Amino acid sequence: MVRILSRLLQRLNRVLGLAGRAGEGPPREESVLGAKGEAFAAKYLQRAGYTILERNARLPMGEADLIVRTPQGTHVVVEVKTRARGKNARSDQAAPELAITRHKRRTLRAIATFLGRANNWGRVSVDVIAVEWPLAGGAPTLRHHQGVL
Repeated sequence: MVRILSRLLQRLNRVLGLAGRAGEGPPREESVLGAKGEAFAAKYLQRAGYTILERNARLPMGEADLIVRTPQGTHVVVEVKTRARGKNARSDQAAPELAITRHKRRTLRAIATFLGRANNWGRVSVDVIAVEWPLAGGAPTLRHHQGVL
C-alpha cells in the first residue's frame, strides 16, 4: 500500500513539474560514480573468491556497501570509496580512503558487531576498498585494505 501511494505521489510530482524535490529527479553524478565503484569492487572480490552476501544493506545503525564471506569463511563488511581522477576533478587532492570519518568508522564497527551477533558469525572484520576512476577513460585503480577495523 505504501509503495502504491509513493508511486502515485511521484507521478503527481512529475505531472505538476515538482520532480527534483524531496529526493526526486535524476541521481547525482557522485552517486552514479559510487555505484560504479561498488560494482567494480564486487567483481574484484568475486574474482578473488569472495561470496557477495548483500549489497547496500540497510541496518538499524547505518548502511554497509558490501557484506561478503572470504574464501576462508570469515565474514567482512566492506566500505567502498570511489573518486574521479583526472583534469579538473574536484577529488584529485586526496585518496578516497581519507573520506572515512570518525563517525563512519564508529558506524562500520557497530554494523560489524551487529551482524556478528545477529547471525552468530563471531567476529566480523571491516575492509575498505578505494577505487579511483579516471575521467579520461581507462581502467580504474583499486586498493583493498583488509581488516582495518
